[in-house]
Amino acid sequence: MTAYAYKALTAEGKISKGIVEGESERQVRNLLRQRQLKPIEVIQSKSVVGNAVASANTGRFKLRIADLALFTRQLATLVLAGVPLDEALAATARQSPLPKIKNLLLQIRSMIVAGQSLGASLAAFPQAFSELYVAMVRAGERAGLLGEVLEQLADYIENRQQLQQKMQMALVYPLALLLVALGVITILMMFVMPKLVDLFVRTQTQLPLLTQWLLALSNGVASYWWLLLLLAAALPIFIKRVLQQTLWRGRWHHFLLRLPLFSHLIITADTARFAATLSILVSSGVALVEALTIANSVMTNLKLRASTATVAIAVQEGGSLARALDNAGVFPPMLTQMVASGESSSSLEIMLKRAAQNQERELDMKLTGLMKVMEPLIIVIMAIVVGGIVMAVLLPVMQMNSLVA
Repeated sequence: MTAYAYKALTAEGKISKGIVEGESERQVRNLLRQRQLKPIEVIQSKSVVGNAVASANTGRFKLRIADLALFTRQLATLVLAGVPLDEALAATARQSPLPKIKNLLLQIRSMIVAGQSLGASLAAFPQAFSELYVAMVRAGERAGLLGEVLEQLADYIENRQQLQQKMQMALVYPLALLLVALGVITILMMFVMPKLVDLFVRTQTQLPLLTQWLLALSNGVASYWWLLLLLAAALPIFIKRVLQQTLWRGRWHHFLLRLPLFSHLIITADTARFAATLSILVSSGVALVEALTIANSVMTNLKLRASTATVAIAVQEGGSLARALDNAGVFPPMLTQMVASGESSSSLEIMLKRAAQNQERELDMKLTGLMKVMEPLIIVIMAIVVGGIVMAVLLPVMQMNSLVA
């Protein structure tokens, strides 16, 4: 059966849109009429030629990590319950509230009904399903353990989602404090300072140097606030465009690794991601060299990724994994020691999993420590800036009082 996108009128005259499966466009129109809908437009939403998918919109559609985790968990549960794969995908599509995800799943189901494997079907949507995801599904299909592998994938994605949320939450409070500080300073500059300046001008008070600087800054903010807003809106877009270039992104990543507070955080996060990915791939039956190549690609920092690119080559040439990781000069000693222990005891996937858990615990501790450092640091900076503004205002007032006395 083929997935069709439709637009129809309800009995109340409202527009209804959705995805429905059918043997032909005519059958879909009849099905819509049975549902008391008047078809306006029915379009085939998939077009498969060999392994190529012609649906450009869905092909570029990227799943959010939360949606991917939910889909994987639902599919794993149905497959483990013995539901045929095409029916499991159809049931998962029906439960999805988003039309794009529903369309994506129905296209995958159509490819499976046409005789393709799940791994090949998922590989046709590289923006939605990563190389890691596809490799694990293919390994699970080869071993006849698709349900178990999907369950492992769901656990992995959910853990990654939790880690991502921790890192985001670690930045929320410091950013909120920073925005409040900027708001307070802006209000003082634009509304409070001009009124005080009028008072000082009328009394012909000689302004201290600090007050003169603050006054110049206040006049600049009041006169060019629109330019500041324009720069604030354009700067993130400009930075994003620049960092899309591999050369500048590599330089930026190299710079981040030199920052005292953030370098260890970045290394710990990437090595934890590497170890967790490698563990789940090896336990799913993926060849070690292929697993190393995929695990290297999940590292977000280009400098770290380049440093570990030779690990797969070293292992392919017959070297041990622990030695290759140690020679990369990136991974912490505890991780390489646990890998060496896993290689000697033939329990590599178990030791990799434990190493990943250790790295994640260390990352959690570092995030907590970073929050404890950032919060008082921003408060101190706020106090210094606001205190400077208060002093710039009080100094002329004190001079006026001394003249009166």
